[in-house]
Amino acid sequence: MSMAKRALLALGLACAASLAHAQATVTSLRSLYVLHCAGCHAMDASGHPDKGVPSMRGTLGQFLRLPEGRAFIVQVPGVNNAGLTDEQIAALTNWSIQQFSADTAPSGWLPYTAAEVAEAKRNRPVDVAKLRAQLVERLQQGGATLR
Repeated sequence: MSMAKRALLALGLACAASLAHAQATVTSLRSLYVLHCAGCHAMDASGHPDKGVPSMRGTLGQFLRLPEGRAFIVQVPGVNNAGLTDEQIAALTNWSIQQFSADTAPSGWLPYTAAEVAEAKRNRPVDVAKLRAQLVERLQQGGATLR
């Protein structure tokens, strides 16, 4: 291998290590939201419903009213493919509910735990869109207002 190729490889490895370290040191929940959620759900969590990305504003809390809805929030592909630990997912989900949907969450709702996230991830739905539609329908039948 030429000296130039070795130098380029070393530079690439150093950049990759630096990026991995930077991602591992992000501790702010808002920063985790920006890095892992805002790309699809937007900075204000309004999503892009016309493109199949639902809004989280005023809706996340509604899902907590059903055990299957609560699990669903942490079973969606975006959550599971974000590369976050179960602890980070629990903390970020709790933060998102408080930030974007606190007024729709049931009174006294319990925050997610890492153990709950791990359990929900083991039982992910095959058809996420179908399950979401079923959950939305059930919630609407119970008086919830969401799309």
